[in-house]
Amino acid sequence: MNQNFDPAYLRYPSRRYPVYAKNGMVCCPVPQAAEAGLEVLKKGGNAMDAAVASAAALTVTDPTMNGIGSDAFCLIWVEKEKKLYGLNSSGPAPMLASAEQVIKDGAAVDGHMPARGWKPVTVPGCVGAWAAVTERFGRLPMTETLKPAIRYAEDGYPAGAMLSLRWNGYYEEYKRTLKDEMFSEWFRTFEPEGGHLSAGDIVRLPYHAATLREIAETNGESFYRGAIAEKIDADSRAHGGYLRKEDLAGFHSEWVEPATVNYHGYTVCEIPPNGQGIVALMTLNILNNFTFPEKESADTFHKQMEAMKLAFADGLHYITDRRYMRVDYHRLLDPSYGTSRAAEIGERAEVRTHGTPPDGGTVYFCTADGEGNMVSFIQSNYKNFGSGIVVKGTGIALQNRGCDFSLDPEHVNCLAPGKKTYHTIIPGFLMKDGEAVGPFGVMGAYMQPQGHVQVVMNYVDFHLNPQQCIDAPRWQWKKGNAFSVEEEFSPEIARQLVRRGHEITVEHDPVSFGKGQMIVKLPNGVLCGGTEPRYDSLIACF
Repeated sequence: MNQNFDPAYLRYPSRRYPVYAKNGMVCCPVPQAAEAGLEVLKKGGNAMDAAVASAAALTVTDPTMNGIGSDAFCLIWVEKEKKLYGLNSSGPAPMLASAEQVIKDGAAVDGHMPARGWKPVTVPGCVGAWAAVTERFGRLPMTETLKPAIRYAEDGYPAGAMLSLRWNGYYEEYKRTLKDEMFSEWFRTFEPEGGHLSAGDIVRLPYHAATLREIAETNGESFYRGAIAEKIDADSRAHGGYLRKEDLAGFHSEWVEPATVNYHGYTVCEIPPNGQGIVALMTLNILNNFTFPEKESADTFHKQMEAMKLAFADGLHYITDRRYMRVDYHRLLDPSYGTSRAAEIGERAEVRTHGTPPDGGTVYFCTADGEGNMVSFIQSNYKNFGSGIVVKGTGIALQNRGCDFSLDPEHVNCLAPGKKTYHTIIPGFLMKDGEAVGPFGVMGAYMQPQGHVQVVMNYVDFHLNPQQCIDAPRWQWKKGNAFSVEEEFSPEIARQLVRRGHEITVEHDPVSFGKGQMIVKLPNGVLCGGTEPRYDSLIACF
């Protein structure tokens, strides 16, 4: 019997309340990945083991947004040390890649990097992140933490409402545009049976399962220096790619000191460049110069929007691989620079350009255990399923992160061998007075720092609970003075913003505003979580 309802149609508003737990919590964009993390917690794993389990499961249960060929960033709070660790596991461009080579190969599209195929593929970092987190903080081996993901890939899982909707949309796009033989393995792996995936249909990824098992048994070594690396190398060579096994062998995840700003008494933490997390921090550094007596006011949204444009003007001008940045990113976060940028905000909207600082598509989830450890984790294949490349016989869908490189030799983010590109994925973390408040994040390309700012302000300035921090209607800067807002955004405030010079349009696709998760720790140690109502999300806890 066919279902006679549309699972993605919400005729009536849906309500969620914050969820409380004592022993552990996992907030994920799909239920199976949340349950994978919970399963590992119940086996005696900590929040870090749960993060690895959920990350691996998400490559199976939400392949439209991430895969084994993704990059990953994370922030890890270790309670016994009272310390926050940052991990940048984004990969560089292959050593054979350069702007000159892309142009010489005739691969440029209107003067820009292509979005599909082997050319925009950079070294995948997420497997390295799983291994690094396990080695440094894990209690369980990867053979245990990857078990749920392997089981989902082998036995199958039912597709959710939003997953099936996005999958079908991307499939139709790929069917129209990906004609080269190099994409045949993608269709072999992800083409829905009958050409359409319905909510409730069972998805199985057998090649994916075998690859995850080999990754688990070798602690990720096979991916970078073994049989899997050989397969990636062979496929790249066969289709004119730049990636080689030497690039994979040379990769290592990088432990970094988190970037921070103080915002109205809270410490907001992000991964430093090459990630765009400092765009969120720059925005908050500007907004720190104002007070916000109420959330639902045109003046509040005007200042948020103008500060965001100022931060993006600087971020898009300066952010790249830290070795190539023209300024020390700390200068962009200097309080005096935030004050000077805040002084530029007047009563009307303006198109912003970068300033001169003083001298001196993605899955996000978070985990926490009963001991106080907490993880903010994000990984992504970038645009849709990524590059459209799946390595033959492996299920490994490769990211297209390299399409964010510039081909202009004067641009700070110009493609070069071994260089990391401006990276959109960012995990967030809140602290206060040296103690953890908790992890948060909003996925969605350039929406991410915008979502971070809105969630932080919802919590810090407007005292919303974690679920309401995620639920609140969002806005998104597009370009110039153009912003989109959700259907639930106040029409009256939108009209007032238009009178101030903002160009406001209502966007009807809620997923375009990102998908968020949040956990905060209460003074008694109890965990309180919020999860994304715009997707198939779940909080698993005990």
